[in-house]
Amino acid sequence: MEELRRLIRDIPDFPKKGIIFKDITPLLADKDGFRAAIEVLSNRYMGSEVDKVVCVESRGFVIGAPMALKLGVGLAIVRKPGKLPHKTVETTYQLEYGTDTLTMHQDAISPGERVLIVDDVLATGGTAKATIDLVKKLRGEIIGLAFLIELTFLKGRDRLSGYELYAPIKY
Repeated sequence: MEELRRLIRDIPDFPKKGIIFKDITPLLADKDGFRAAIEVLSNRYMGSEVDKVVCVESRGFVIGAPMALKLGVGLAIVRKPGKLPHKTVETTYQLEYGTDTLTMHQDAISPGERVLIVDDVLATGGTAKATIDLVKKLRGEIIGLAFLIELTFLKGRDRLSGYELYAPIKY
């Protein structure tokens, strides 16, 4: 994990003053680092009977798509409103200041499909919780949540209790 951590750079005061953003783009640009990250995440779920990976825009797509290929399963995407062309389900969730909404195609998950939710970073858990709500609306069975990075000091894991959660890199 230390090799992967070295490929993640800190960007101070982004997107606002006082925040240190964990930038994964150097890791993605490094062919060995990117491959290793996908291997570490995917290997955790090999043989776990995942039917579909659900990933959240936009960096979640970069992690979730290769994981779905490696696991040999389908991919469903979660996006902001107005970005998906077919009929959608949506959920609105609370942010620190205000609300946000996520959507997913109504036919993205079949009832009973075993779903792995994937994103790049677990911060406060709001986006992950909203994604769980979308999967539940479509009657999918959540087998776990996988993140490349967990920002433990934000306690996002607490909002996701009751679900198996994996994040190999923690800050």
